[in-house]
Amino acid sequence: MIVSTHDSAVVILSYNGRKWHEIFLPKIVEESIGFYDVVLVDNASTDDTLEYIQTNFSSVKTISIPINHGFAFGYAEALKQIEAKYYVLLSADFEVTQSWFPPLLRAMQQYQGLAACQPKIRYWRDKDHFEYAGAAGGFMDKWGYLFCRGRLFNDLEKDNGQYNDDIETFWASGGCLMVRADLYHAVGGLDPDFYAHMEEVDLCWRLKNAGYKIGAIGSSTVYHVGGSVISYGSPQKLFYNFRNSLILLLKNEKGSRLIWLFPLRLVLDGVAGLQFAFGGKFREVFTIIKAHFSFYISFRKWWKRRQAAQKIIHFRNNEGIYPKSIIWDYFALRKKNFKALKFTPKRLF
Repeated sequence: MIVSTHDSAVVILSYNGRKWHEIFLPKIVEESIGFYDVVLVDNASTDDTLEYIQTNFSSVKTISIPINHGFAFGYAEALKQIEAKYYVLLSADFEVTQSWFPPLLRAMQQYQGLAACQPKIRYWRDKDHFEYAGAAGGFMDKWGYLFCRGRLFNDLEKDNGQYNDDIETFWASGGCLMVRADLYHAVGGLDPDFYAHMEEVDLCWRLKNAGYKIGAIGSSTVYHVGGSVISYGSPQKLFYNFRNSLILLLKNEKGSRLIWLFPLRLVLDGVAGLQFAFGGKFREVFTIIKAHFSFYISFRKWWKRRQAAQKIIHFRNNEGIYPKSIIWDYFALRKKNFKALKFTPKRLF
């Protein structure tokens, strides 16, 4: 068991991530003084990541996961071994900025109803623009589709300070996620069977169903490389996006909505498959079919997860749900940025 000497532990999950640690870890360690402990979780790397960390960063604590069962599993196993008041889940391919941490800590300290939050996430390769994995806060539309403030589908907004406020969101990015440790464990933590993608949304939804808030803190900024483990647009990413979105709805959605929403989503996934087929992208069509079969084969397991998730519901906090269709607004009405949606998130304080 690793006991944090501070209230907070920044936990970095790494798989063959030495090249990123050489670039990013010195700043993370520099910024840690007086604020947080750094814990490096080696997820069965085949390179010399663990040896490199132990040789070059004496203050960094390490945990070794013997078999790599994915992003969600690695964090789920590691966080069982770390004792702290707050966890910060930080992916290996993130660059932090000066004083990135205090605004997140202040938000958690000042408002006890805030279960988790994220900073603004900008693109490391184009630092003026937001990045895909969370941008300036995560939302969900009425059909259960996810999107971000600062990034609608493939359109990344330039950060001109338009999202420097602290707002309530529906979900916060797992790439840089600060969460209360007691609440994390109380709602069951990350679901390891998500493997990768949307596991943080599942966690945030359970926290919201327990009556807590999720936030985005505009005075903190980090940069994300993105696509360093599972590349954007890859069949693997497409598989987990389609499969895990079905799991997400089944586990957490209200039963009265699930009855009609779930069949609708199956139809819409079919429409997406047809669009790929008309474009000659048959590998993507096969990937969507594969994702659905993977979901159906394990339906009993996911249903049991739903039953467990429903037991922790205290008050469904629906802040951060966009009351329209993001797909219709983006593709049909050509609304390409968050401001065009005319959707005003609730301020945290």
